[in-house]
Amino acid sequence: MALFFFKCALSIYLLGTLGYILFIVFQIKSMARISFGLLLLGFLSHTLSLGLWYGQTGYFPVHTLGESLSFFAWAIIGVFLLFQIRFNILVLGSFLSPLAAVMMISSSFFPHPTGPANPLLHNIWLMVHVVTIFIGNGAFAIAFLAGIMYLIQERQIKSKRFGPFYYRLPSLETLDALNYNCLILGFPLLTLGMLSGSIFAQYTLGHFWRWDPKEVWSLITWLLYAALLHGRLVAGWRGRRSALISIVGFLVLTFSFLGVNFLVKGYHSFSAFKAPAIEVPESIKK
Repeated sequence: MALFFFKCALSIYLLGTLGYILFIVFQIKSMARISFGLLLLGFLSHTLSLGLWYGQTGYFPVHTLGESLSFFAWAIIGVFLLFQIRFNILVLGSFLSPLAAVMMISSSFFPHPTGPANPLLHNIWLMVHVVTIFIGNGAFAIAFLAGIMYLIQERQIKSKRFGPFYYRLPSLETLDALNYNCLILGFPLLTLGMLSGSIFAQYTLGHFWRWDPKEVWSLITWLLYAALLHGRLVAGWRGRRSALISIVGFLVLTFSFLGVNFLVKGYHSFSAFKAPAIEVPESIKK
């Protein structure tokens, strides 16, 4: 049943994405509202799929690349639904839904793991780590898109060449506020996720920090967003600078999420590539 609801979510997300594309091309507001409803319905189906999977296995489905892409898409859509209610930026869905759809399509090509799960995956600190990190990443994904929209809108205003996007995108002030709210939500969750991950590492590996490549890049990501938050609160960073750092921050985050796992060997490697995600100590195996 978990797979069935996953396929339902994928199909509904694709319909929602198509609706948002039609909205941004033809400016039919009703299409955006219908697409929002479709993404909400897809999110509920996706949540049910993840819940059923957790009930069957006892762990969050994030220990393979396919599972992680699906969970990332779930987090992005979930945070988007919250921010859409708060800001009512219809065009945001036209930028975000294709990103989530690509993640879900990619996830669907990976086989679902079989056999007994790694016993260390049944750990409360790992659950806290995974949920907070991915929801925080979802907020940063929206900050990234807000940054791109900000730069597009700013360029049109400065050049005084008002193309079709000028009338579709919100004001610079609204985009900057969206960027800030994403940072306010994402940074504490990223921090909590790193702390809970350190506790989990101490429990499983005997060390809070091992300078694993993934840990190092996660720290770089955290420092970037910490600098951005500090700059906004203390130095008055706004607008273009904030948008650019949000874009760079998400690119670094994406490299930490995907690039490190593909290019560098470490204990965070996805188990879909043969090596176990986490080494299991002999004492726990027994």
